[in-house]
Amino acid sequence: MRIIEKTATPPKKKSVLDFLLGRPLSSDEDVKEQIRSSVGVPVFGLDALSSAAYGPEAALTILIPLGLAGVAYTIPISLMIIVLLSIVYFSYRQTIAAYPTGGGSYSVASANLGQRVGLFAGAALMIDYILNVAVGISAGVGAMVSAIPALQPQTLRLCLAILLVLTLVNLRGIREVGLAFMLPTYVFVGSLGAVIVVGLFKTWSGGGHPVPVAPILRPGPAVAAVSAWLLVRAFSSGCTAMTGVEAVSNGVQAFRDPKVKNAHATLTVIIATLIFLLAGIAYLCRAYDIAATPPGQPGYQSVLSQLTLAVTGRGVFYFITMAAVLTVLALSANTSFADFPRLCRAIAEDQWLPDPFTIRGRRLVFSFGVYVLALLAASLLIVFEGVTDRLIPLFAIGAFMAFTLSQAGMAMHWRRTGGRGAFSSMLINGVGALATGCTTCVVIVTKFTEGAWITVLAIPGLVWLMSAVHHHYERIEREAESNGPADLKDIPRPIVILPLQRWDKVSEKALRFAYTLSRDLVVVHITPKGQDGTPFTDELMRVWGDFVEKPAREAGFKPPELVILHSPYRSVTTPIFRYVLEMEHEHPDHPIAVLVPELVEWRWYYYFLHNQRATALKVLLYAKGTGRIIVISMPSYMQS
Repeated sequence: MRIIEKTATPPKKKSVLDFLLGRPLSSDEDVKEQIRSSVGVPVFGLDALSSAAYGPEAALTILIPLGLAGVAYTIPISLMIIVLLSIVYFSYRQTIAAYPTGGGSYSVASANLGQRVGLFAGAALMIDYILNVAVGISAGVGAMVSAIPALQPQTLRLCLAILLVLTLVNLRGIREVGLAFMLPTYVFVGSLGAVIVVGLFKTWSGGGHPVPVAPILRPGPAVAAVSAWLLVRAFSSGCTAMTGVEAVSNGVQAFRDPKVKNAHATLTVIIATLIFLLAGIAYLCRAYDIAATPPGQPGYQSVLSQLTLAVTGRGVFYFITMAAVLTVLALSANTSFADFPRLCRAIAEDQWLPDPFTIRGRRLVFSFGVYVLALLAASLLIVFEGVTDRLIPLFAIGAFMAFTLSQAGMAMHWRRTGGRGAFSSMLINGVGALATGCTTCVVIVTKFTEGAWITVLAIPGLVWLMSAVHHHYERIEREAESNGPADLKDIPRPIVILPLQRWDKVSEKALRFAYTLSRDLVVVHITPKGQDGTPFTDELMRVWGDFVEKPAREAGFKPPELVILHSPYRSVTTPIFRYVLEMEHEHPDHPIAVLVPELVEWRWYYYFLHNQRATALKVLLYAKGTGRIIVISMPSYMQS
């Protein structure tokens, strides 16, 4: 047995893609692309950390009808969210250790609760990631509009521009993304942390009643009474601050060795920082009596903008902080760009999503997943006009459903595997599943009529779509399966059908190749009829004897059979297709090979100067042909 191995080398000439995305990376460079925990925070933590900017505001927005009284409920609502966040944290630490190959909720639920439940977890996460891109970018632009109100009419254009930049950056590879986003991430945490620390100092030194440095908007009068339903709605909106917590468990394989240790360190830093930010924002909003303003309306100002103004005033630090908030909110979509392709890859490897999701691109990222995510997020931004409050009701359902199924799966995992500490671990996961399950129900009920019904229907719809993909792959596998050696005996030669419209070098090249396939050659030619009903004689028919038949006999070949198909309605592809089907029916013991000559131009825009009958014929044969019809393209390249 002779085996020849060669390594493909990339082209030396630089292209536009090299400039935009960087040089192609070989598979051997995968280890260099793995990240440490300090880089893992901006890669996998931006979603969770940035939710501190819109989670509390989402809760306060629901409390606007209560006026100043609504601000008092910020602290208890935030404490409930922090408790829930802590439970989820301990659960995902266990998930990372038990399933270090990644996949997060999808892998855990599939392994312990069944494939169908795993698909629901995967679909919920996929939808959550798509919404996270739209919400993160729109919230970032909202922060920009707060600082520069004149930009409000350009909200949608700014959202789409940021999405385009993020897509290009993420196509450059996960390591470059992490390094590029480290500075804005730590500036955001540092500046917002400084606002909280200074605000706490002023609050405590002022006896719990600090004086704002700059004037802030005061809550309007109460127009509704406090009710349990209103507080539950505020809690469900505030739970958007928990989205993105599962990101690290999905991307464990992106870390350097020891992967589990680095993933645990990254998750701990993200959760601890998020808890500090949520608690600090809630406490200072209560101390400074800061309430939300109606989003998407003139005079809108984000909660963080008001808080920073109250603590530091409208100085240089205010603009640094707001710039950091804007940047991180916009970049928070990076968590989805890091995880969505990896999640789709895991599901596609089980043949529940299209195979292109498993293919790594030029920079070792799953490029197809990046393209799909960008397209779907852009569609959401356009439909909802880039306004965060219109997207929030769709948000968090997918994340909490994934939390619930993941923790329920981990409880079953500990019950099945047993061992030391299994009971306490199962208890933690069981409590977490119960808490997040109840929260999921609360979020669905409170947000259903506001748009959450879209997400509720989209998740089973996506599961149905994945099931259809899986059934397709199963059918292909059944039909293409072969368990025996190749049968190379008594192979019949094909009957080659060669459509020709005129005689030229392209036709000559196609004829020469056709004779290498078979001596049974049929040339099909389309002509109209003369005005008196007699056949129309054109150039090909005039030169046929001297240019085709005579050279074939001299070479010892059987001359091709010339079939003239009259087409009074000027159709070309349909008559040829019908003739091919007739030949396939008349010769059941022979394969039919249709050789299609094509002119290949050296500039793409030259194709507009030619008809595309060859392409149309191939498409027709592919779509409506049979298993015994073989379609062969015969390119002829134009060099001048």
